[in-house]
Amino acid sequence: MQRRSKGKLDSAGGVLSCDGLKKSPHPNYPSYPSLLLKRIEQLDGNNGSSELQKLWKHPSSKDYVPCVTPDTSYSSPVESRGYLLVHTNGGLNQMRAGICDMVAVARIINATLVIPKLDKRSFWQDSSNFSDVFDVPHFIQSLASDVRIVKKLPKELATTMKAVKYFTSWSGIEYYQNEISRLWDDYQVIRAAKSDARLANNNLPPEIQKLRCRTCYEALRFAPHIEAMGKLLVERMRSYGRYIALHLRYEKDMLAFSGCTYGLSPTEANELTSIRENTSYWKVKEIDPLEQRAKGFCPLTPKEVGIFLSALGYPSDTPIYIAAGEIYGGDSHMIDLRSRFPLLMNKEALASVDELKPFRDHASQMAALDYIVSVESDVFVPSYSGNMARAVEGHRRFLGHRKTIMPDKKALVHLFDKIDRGSLKEGKKLSSIISEIHRRRQGSPRKRKGPISGTKGKERFRSEEAFYENPLPDCLCRLESRNINNSTYVT
Repeated sequence: MQRRSKGKLDSAGGVLSCDGLKKSPHPNYPSYPSLLLKRIEQLDGNNGSSELQKLWKHPSSKDYVPCVTPDTSYSSPVESRGYLLVHTNGGLNQMRAGICDMVAVARIINATLVIPKLDKRSFWQDSSNFSDVFDVPHFIQSLASDVRIVKKLPKELATTMKAVKYFTSWSGIEYYQNEISRLWDDYQVIRAAKSDARLANNNLPPEIQKLRCRTCYEALRFAPHIEAMGKLLVERMRSYGRYIALHLRYEKDMLAFSGCTYGLSPTEANELTSIRENTSYWKVKEIDPLEQRAKGFCPLTPKEVGIFLSALGYPSDTPIYIAAGEIYGGDSHMIDLRSRFPLLMNKEALASVDELKPFRDHASQMAALDYIVSVESDVFVPSYSGNMARAVEGHRRFLGHRKTIMPDKKALVHLFDKIDRGSLKEGKKLSSIISEIHRRRQGSPRKRKGPISGTKGKERFRSEEAFYENPLPDCLCRLESRNINNSTYVT
């Protein structure tokens, strides 16, 4: 490498030091040339120990591959009976799942789907339209053999009476074929007032399940400007070597919604409580934060994540991408994690102000960038099993069961409390315990979990593993044999 006499700006807005190593443009994410040189030596020289290599090794896919191609008996869309309008709700990944389900619903009820409306009234107040976040031409073209899709409702139907319907949560195909399809007798337009969790996870026809996967993993592609920026962020993270994408769900909205105030000051806890009480569409107001944490319902704190990753054996020079919005409390809550893993990066650290300007005021587009970097990471670790964590986990399973470590928060909280009390210390014993707990929580192939025994009604459906969290067995099949002319799949 040819040395420079002076540093200069690179294309990301960072500073190239005299030895050519990239420094972050963000003051809270300094560069670490010595750490990077060590990382390069490990990768190029292949000098990493076998234990270090295990930390990055993906679980065996057990020969499971995507199998979402329609059967030969699958027909093109029949004559449309009317138009389906969809108003999505929630954040990016909640909307994505809802859109995929509504494509399937449109197929079931023989509807022409109008490009859905994104939620602009949620906590994030994002003004983005569907075309700002997703690739509309690709979406329509990819699903042309499944569902007829149009950009707008025909003008002659703009003022017609519409059947506004809140589809029943986790409904099966009979509900849509009977109750909803009957609406065509009186209406030309049906409007779905919400889109989240309106279709059952299980017991649907195989072709409908495959359609959900084709929509989620092939048709619902992000808009070109998002895809390009996401790819650039991935390339810049790769310049640091293999990396962990950490979905650090320690943001104001999550802490307020969940009532999780462990480790916060009384002032911070009161602020979050006030937000929850004044957010009308959050139904649960009274929450016991200690009980929430003990049950494993709270996101891990940045400090707890640091202990967790260290116990698993990841060295301090591990590059970590923080996939999150603004961390609540800022640097004051990141000190412990940064002291253990100084090479923390995020969008703002990897890209210049100008590069991020088109996305800055749009929460869904910023979340889409995090989604891309997370899906493409060497290891994905979520601090909380929310909508994004489930979506990324499912996508990584679909792409070949890429390593995804799902923390057992209930078990970890018990161990962290022991550390706080002084009855357990960090070291080999803690590492052994945590590694054993998570030995089978790293993304290996398994069938989607059904409902918890004894649950009934909506709680029964709510306790199931979400369809997009694990698309096996519906969309992944074991490849028994393959040759030039024929492939045999066994589910």
